[in-house]
Amino acid sequence: MLQIGVFGGAFNPPHKGHERLARHFADKLALDKVLVIPSLLPPHKDGAHLASGADRITMCRLAFAGDDRFEASAAEIDRGGKSYTYDTLLALRGRWPGARFYLIIGADMLASFKTWRRWEDILAMCTLCAAARDKRGLPGDTGIDAVVSDLPPFEVSSTAIRDRIKNRQDISGLVDDEVARYIAVRGLYLD
Repeated sequence: MLQIGVFGGAFNPPHKGHERLARHFADKLALDKVLVIPSLLPPHKDGAHLASGADRITMCRLAFAGDDRFEASAAEIDRGGKSYTYDTLLALRGRWPGARFYLIIGADMLASFKTWRRWEDILAMCTLCAAARDKRGLPGDTGIDAVVSDLPPFEVSSTAIRDRIKNRQDISGLVDDEVARYIAVRGLYLD
């Protein structure tokens, strides 16, 4: 049975924390494929400071280049409108019938998971995988069954990276070198 990881988010920009988390679960669960899916309009975030969908999908391709298990997918960008995980999983199940899906999320998303559109249906379609994003760790008992990672958090956020770029500070070590070059060449996040 094909085992597919689904790793969604704004990826505005994708950073080393995203890479570590996705690679960790790919290794831990022996996933055949991991789809990295930038959202067009994240339902839980303000979209005012989003780079274009084309820029974010390109940065995801650069961040995960060199590992054939990873595929940056424009599924949510191409679909248009708000990006709901339920809709994405439904489409993926149509494309890969019989595959087993693993939804990879951070602790912040686990804490709010029961507010997601059709969250119970999402749990019926996939195995939830969660990891801490910072030293606070995972939320207490959420009542949600998930594969929990023991990976130590890499404390970085896309917001902090955008702030560093805007203030003309170094972002090396926080994002892939090719992603940093792409951001500089395109002049992203300067305003």
